[in-house]
Amino acid sequence: MAPETQQSPPEPGQFRPLALVTTALACFIRLIPHPWNMTPVGALGLYGGARLPLWQAVLLPLAVMAGTDLVLTRGFNPYVYGSFLVYVLLGRLLCRTGSAWRIALASVSGSVVFFLVTNYGAWQGKSLPWYSAEWYGLLQSYAAALPFYGENVPLPCGFFGNTLVGDLGFAVLLFGAHALLSRLAFPRERFGVPAAAR
Repeated sequence: MAPETQQSPPEPGQFRPLALVTTALACFIRLIPHPWNMTPVGALGLYGGARLPLWQAVLLPLAVMAGTDLVLTRGFNPYVYGSFLVYVLLGRLLCRTGSAWRIALASVSGSVVFFLVTNYGAWQGKSLPWYSAEWYGLLQSYAAALPFYGENVPLPCGFFGNTLVGDLGFAVLLFGAHALLSRLAFPRERFGVPAAAR
């Protein structure tokens, strides 16, 4: 019996239905009451980076953020939008793998980058005026936003904890749904995953 070969990445312009459903879900979740930072936008960027052509992977999280920010009447925050692009780049490292450990590591890395970049942006933009403009003020702002519990911490897990739980949870749902659907109904969607990992 001949060994199973890898399938090629999707053709440019090919768009996956799961990505469209997830984009709609991400918009919906951002618009309803939810814990701070616990949305599927980061996981969507990670999934898109791993399973879609680059232009589509970049478009999805940015479209979700721009569309929902208009509805929520929030301004453009380059630190937040830029952080979601990092998820897409991390997703590119997952193009040829279905490894749960690698997906989890990329998800945690995205959460850490999001936490560091957005808190830096808040400190730099003076939206946290109670912290010093010196570097120790930045470190204080990181320390204050880090706890998973405590007084005046956004439930259930604090800013960083909510991001981490949301990213991991939604990444499990997205990559898991992709793996299940590609096995049951869409075998051509299992591109780039080595035969040993199938």
